Amino acid sequence: MNLPDYWDEACAQLMRADRVMRKLIPQHRATQLQSRGDAFQTLARSVVGQQISVKAAQSVWERLLTQVGAVTPQGILAREIAALRLAGLSQRKCEYLRDLAAKFDAGEVHPGQWDEMPDEAIITELVAIRGIGRWTAEMFLMFHLMRPDVLPLDDLGLQRGISLGYFSGEAVSRSELREVAAAWAPWRSVGTWYIWRSIDPVVVDY
Repeated sequence: MNLPDYWDEACAQLMRADRVMRKLIPQHRATQLQSRGDAFQTLARSVVGQQISVKAAQSVWERLLTQVGAVTPQGILAREIAALRLAGLSQRKCEYLRDLAAKFDAGEVHPGQWDEMPDEAIITELVAIRGIGRWTAEMFLMFHLMRPDVLPLDDLGLQRGISLGYFSGEAVSRSELREVAAAWAPWRSVGTWYIWRSIDPVVVDY
């Protein structure tokens, strides 16, 4: 696993800037963002995890490993959709995984360039892949490239955590999410991580 070198600095600044972070971070300091260093697996895990809980996503992922052995482009392409569905994947997610695998296998995706590209440019490239929307691209920026200042506004966990932590459980607008997270910049990925931990201590594994 690769660990971000900015984590301690980010935590210190967040605790100085934000009253909720001041209480939240010390409760979860044993956890932090980690990258497996495998672009395909990170994107595949994001597709698997779309619109389901962390626990459910891990269960599906483990069954997928049973079906394909190793989750690689070649491993996915070697299995028919019917076999992939035995892991608990929907028809659509199976199609997305195979399309993702085909693009990696054909060299249409260029991971070697991503380190030098800004966040929005990477998002633009990734959302051109079938089944990868902005949320999945943002998860990739956080969990693979470990970009420090990603704010996934469409993430349900972030919305719920900010609602509970800052607004006494009331529904929050996108502008309110941005306003709260403005105090976290330039470490909004780290702030998001601890908001996730506030509602689910189980660490998502991409």
